Amino acid sequence: MAHPSQLGFQDAASPVMEELIHFHDHTLMIVFLISTLVLYIITAMVTTKLTNKYILDSQEIEIVWTILPAIILIMIALPSLRILYLMDEINDPHLTIKAMGHQWYWSYEYTDYEDLGFDSYMIQTQDLTPGQFRLLETDHRMVVPMESPIRVLVSAEDVLHSWAVPALGVKMDAVPGRLNQTAFIVSRPGIYYGQCSEICGANHSFMPIVVEAVPLEHFEAWSSSMLEEA
Repeated sequence: MAHPSQLGFQDAASPVMEELIHFHDHTLMIVFLISTLVLYIITAMVTTKLTNKYILDSQEIEIVWTILPAIILIMIALPSLRILYLMDEINDPHLTIKAMGHQWYWSYEYTDYEDLGFDSYMIQTQDLTPGQFRLLETDHRMVVPMESPIRVLVSAEDVLHSWAVPALGVKMDAVPGRLNQTAFIVSRPGIYYGQCSEICGANHSFMPIVVEAVPLEHFEAWSSSMLEEA
């Protein structure tokens, strides 16, 4: 999860997020090189008193500074489109979960089970136990098996919400009357935090998302216990 004064992304916990971080680093390096070149040219023009007559009117230089930006844009666009299509790819999910946004909590329904669903409310500050995070903990976590394709159907019951978990590279708008879908694979066990990412009213800041990834046998035990309680 994020920590104070953090400048970069959270550690990737899904293949898509790893790709997004690699693309970010790739693009940032291009921006850094362009910025360095522009700064050098500006510095050279300001400090030098010499004038090269071949630079004042040169067909070759104009060709270069027209073609070079086009090549750079292609170098950015192609990996970007690849990741965009990867994020939309949903192949044979092992588990489907419907996440409904409400003012101001989330409800989850495991559609592959007959009667497995619950509401997820933020734990109030005064009720937190040692080690829990303020404004991020919920009374019920969305438990998923690790290394399995998970599909999440996202919608809302009242106003616009957004279901987002940064470590998994997932962010999907929850729109009333519309069913959006996204997918992810959790690479390793752990607890991953997110928050509603669409301003949805007075308590927008108080509807966190907690995804707990566990081995498959632990998930089966958890789902069995939840069904017994229901």
